[in-house]
Amino acid sequence: MSMRFTILGSSSSGNCSLLVTEHCKVLIDAGYSGKQLCKLLQSVGESIEQIDAVFITHEHSDHASGIRGLSKFQHLEFYANRETAKAVQSKLTKRPTWKLFETGTTFEFRDLEVTSFSIPHDAYDPVGFVFKNGNGDLFTPYRSLAWATDLGYVSELVRERIRHVDVLVLEANHDADMLNEDTKRPWSVKQRIIGRHGHLSNRAAKELLDSMEEPWWKKVYLAHLSKDCNSVEKVAATVTNGKNHRRSYDITVVPPGETLPSFEI
Repeated sequence: MSMRFTILGSSSSGNCSLLVTEHCKVLIDAGYSGKQLCKLLQSVGESIEQIDAVFITHEHSDHASGIRGLSKFQHLEFYANRETAKAVQSKLTKRPTWKLFETGTTFEFRDLEVTSFSIPHDAYDPVGFVFKNGNGDLFTPYRSLAWATDLGYVSELVRERIRHVDVLVLEANHDADMLNEDTKRPWSVKQRIIGRHGHLSNRAAKELLDSMEEPWWKKVYLAHLSKDCNSVEKVAATVTNGKNHRRSYDITVVPPGETLPSFEI
């Protein structure tokens, strides 16, 4: 069986995706309220009772706010590193079932092999994930997905981890001109966003795609768009402008807050 991947929603306001294998169903981040997450799952024919675990990249509310509401479901397990779990737990009255991992390690969850890797962002210990499924044989070939959002720049470690996957979810947070002209954000916030522990711009995402040598990607999702300082049109125009290798993969720009059709990996 192939893996099935669904972006339930992705923007600066909230992020969550669903990954389904033969033996498990997991969420990647939980950046919406518990009630809203249940509705999003129902919209794609799933229910929270069918979800086995939630993998958390870091403690910021657009990735972890749903843990409060989901913690009442006793069957759920929440995977995070120690610093992230500690930061999230400090804002909760109820203790969910934490499953702690050490950043940089690889571990198994049912029929998933999960590798965490450090990313440069202004959180306690933020990570990206690579999810891998299969036995590597003719009947069950390896299939894999990398989740890399919320990073100020693409380190060599990040490049190494995301190169050899079938599907890449990458941040394209803001258009530099729109951010500079934005009147809602003070200069200090803008500096944080464009800093080395902030968020990737459209141009930075393009530079990564253009410079990666022989990636294995079949599909790239450009996600985590700012509703105020970016647009699907801006991302598409930037990524397709100028230098453009003959890509063997499809690029999908994720509209802020929209649930996308499932993709079989």
